[in-house]
Amino acid sequence: MKAVVDEPKPQDDVKPDVTVRRLRATDREGWQRLWTQYLRFYRADIEASTSEITFGRLCEADNGLVGLLAIDADGNALGLAHLIFHPSTWTDRPYCYLEDLFVDRAGRGAGVAVRLFDVVYETARAHGAERVYWHTQQYNGAARSLYDTVGQLTSFIVYEHEL
Repeated sequence: MKAVVDEPKPQDDVKPDVTVRRLRATDREGWQRLWTQYLRFYRADIEASTSEITFGRLCEADNGLVGLLAIDADGNALGLAHLIFHPSTWTDRPYCYLEDLFVDRAGRGAGVAVRLFDVVYETARAHGAERVYWHTQQYNGAARSLYDTVGQLTSFIVYEHEL
């Protein structure tokens, strides 16, 4: 049997030309394309004015909301993450709620989502957060496969009541 020495190892499937950074006002077109796909996936119908307000608040990043955008070397938007920082009654440090995460088909399987999670965690640490948490649909098997590798499934069940 022949031994293999110093064989190159894969780089966690992350393409070196993917950058995750804060959302900027100049990112509107790329963000809107991803946001529209994300809303379509969840069969959500949000008024254009709400999306406009959301984009502005995510870019400001001084109101507890932070928008992140994954882009390729050519500046094309591949994925987004929206964070909400809020106080908790269980700790003196804030929590970070990952409200939205979406990766375009062009970025799936290329480590874009993992890179987004890396930057989500870095951003949460920079804000002094105690934890990051998120929800997903039971039927979202592809996302849940990823989430099983980047987080811990809890026993909580979510209820809501529209007002």
